[in-house]
Amino acid sequence: MAALSSASLLPPPSTFVPVLSPLRKPPPQHLAIRGSPHRRRGRRLSLAASSAASPDLEKEPSQSPSPSPQEKSPGDLSAVAESVKVLKEAAKTRKVPSPELLAALAKIKKAKLDTSTFFETLGGTQSPGRTWMLIFTAKGRLEKGQYFPVTAVQRFDAAGKRIENGVYLGPVGSLTFEGRLSWKKKILAFIFERVRIKVGPFGPLEISLGGGNDGREPSTKDPFFVWFYVDEEIAVAQGRGGGVAYWCRCKRVP
Repeated sequence: MAALSSASLLPPPSTFVPVLSPLRKPPPQHLAIRGSPHRRRGRRLSLAASSAASPDLEKEPSQSPSPSPQEKSPGDLSAVAESVKVLKEAAKTRKVPSPELLAALAKIKKAKLDTSTFFETLGGTQSPGRTWMLIFTAKGRLEKGQYFPVTAVQRFDAAGKRIENGVYLGPVGSLTFEGRLSWKKKILAFIFERVRIKVGPFGPLEISLGGGNDGREPSTKDPFFVWFYVDEEIAVAQGRGGGVAYWCRCKRVP
């Protein structure tokens, strides 16, 4: 993605712990999860989806329900299962080559799975929802991709309809965006209402983002993600700009 929920800041990376098995080599941000991030673009640290829709992006789902996994052939389901296994291994080790991840993402995207449980799995049933770390991002046609290079965490709150995106730079500070979200079929749209900036030991500076206070429900006119796969450990989605990414679930120490 060219650039890539409720009332409080996510804690610094050191307060996240694994939901999966421990990392073999902890990432430099001291965040332990089922996986670890990497990417080397560095153009922008915001995780918001692009404001311009990509021609590679899927069209908004029709009124007909998505096909369920049971309607697919055993071969299709086996390919998805193997692809998910590859993504989970990469989240834990960061050693799976990018071409293998791109191939796995392509198979999952093509599968068109049942999305009926995605939102609850992604955002939980109670506030403040669930937190996910960005692991890998790829361009729209899945020709190139990289591990995300810094600690980037998103929190989705299905009950409160809130979203929070954060980039954490250890003792240097953090940058977080908070706002509201909506879900329709497999599309999660969002509007950021405020940004918080924290530098070193100083308390966060909060800045209101003007356009987010009109109270309207987010739609596909706003930044959004189209979700292709979500389970209790990983999630795969495409942003409005056409880029594809996947996340690994993480949790915080109370």
